[in-house]
Amino acid sequence: MPSDSDPRVVLVHDWLTGMRGGEKVLEVLCQRWQEAQLFTLLHKKGSVSPVIEGLRPHTSFLQRFPGVHNYYRYLLPLMPLAARWRIPACDLVVSSSHCVAKSAMAPPGVPHICYCYTPMRYAWHMRSAYFGAGKRSVKAWAQDRLLAWLREWDRRTAERVTHFIAISETVRDRIRDCYDRPSTVMYPPVDTDYYTPAPVPREDFYLIMSAFAPYKRLDLAILACNRLRKNLLVIGTGQDEKRLRCMAGPTVRFLGWQPDEVIRDHYRRCRALLFPGEEDFGIVPLEAHACGAPVIAFARGGATETVIPPQTLAGASGSHEPTGLWFAEQTVDCLIAALEGFEQIQEKFSPAVARRQAVRFNKRRFASEIFSFLEEVLNPKVAGNRLAA
Repeated sequence: MPSDSDPRVVLVHDWLTGMRGGEKVLEVLCQRWQEAQLFTLLHKKGSVSPVIEGLRPHTSFLQRFPGVHNYYRYLLPLMPLAARWRIPACDLVVSSSHCVAKSAMAPPGVPHICYCYTPMRYAWHMRSAYFGAGKRSVKAWAQDRLLAWLREWDRRTAERVTHFIAISETVRDRIRDCYDRPSTVMYPPVDTDYYTPAPVPREDFYLIMSAFAPYKRLDLAILACNRLRKNLLVIGTGQDEKRLRCMAGPTVRFLGWQPDEVIRDHYRRCRALLFPGEEDFGIVPLEAHACGAPVIAFARGGATETVIPPQTLAGASGSHEPTGLWFAEQTVDCLIAALEGFEQIQEKFSPAVARRQAVRFNKRRFASEIFSFLEEVLNPKVAGNRLAA
């Protein structure tokens, strides 16, 4: 039960349709503040953990659209309007945002901390990945105008945030570039209590665990394994599935959506995880590391802060013991070279080293960091006294 001294907290999250990385961050906040009020654009009941469901999320008018959970991503132009939540009297607003949640307007004088996964990627750095190259047409012209408006709206509403927390150095750079705001880096939590090694041998297959979105670049892994005739198992679903299945050769198998225990089993048995997209952070490589698996990742984005290649001088842990490989360009040839290079030195990758790297990002570390930060925002005098001591 909360005590009289507990702050009145409002949590804001973009949407609740499944337990992905952002929802695992939100879950930590909900576990701490079980009396908080939670606002979101829409909520697919039963899609998130019981602790989140227990807060009975307040939704926007988008929730009333029939079958909205099947097409909500196409409602991007309506989301800024839907995000005009009426935030009640409170002591603290914490938004968990990669789209519109950070636009929530806290009551006057109330701090608003945004845990930012990225500035709205659709409007900023991944426009072509979501909308294509943009041929000259009325549709392309309208699209460009819409994205320009979204960027301006996104920049303007960033002023409602008093403190930004970035999930990675990559996102800290984006927050600076898009909003001209400083931020504190705080890596999201990885469930290293659940994702653990097992005494089973590594098998002769590579693994992908991902949503099927174009920017994930699963096509690179499929085409590379086609050419090398390497076994590849693909776990996941998404809008790019038909195209990906059409390009897959006989050594590539699609397993569809799978529960966590099946995913963990594949992390434990795969030769390596393939991670060919550029991500804001990327929890999947660390889940694989937690199970002892090496990772072959594109050398941009969050993977450069979590996967340590051989002979690195400045990995995320400062260690020279490798946990995987990077490939420098998002091309099939470059990934093929990385796969061939990995198989020549795969004995250098220790499951214990990979596990140790993952544990640095565990849930206890995250909870300690974020709640200490929030306490200092709420009680700056106490924080100042502690620093002075």
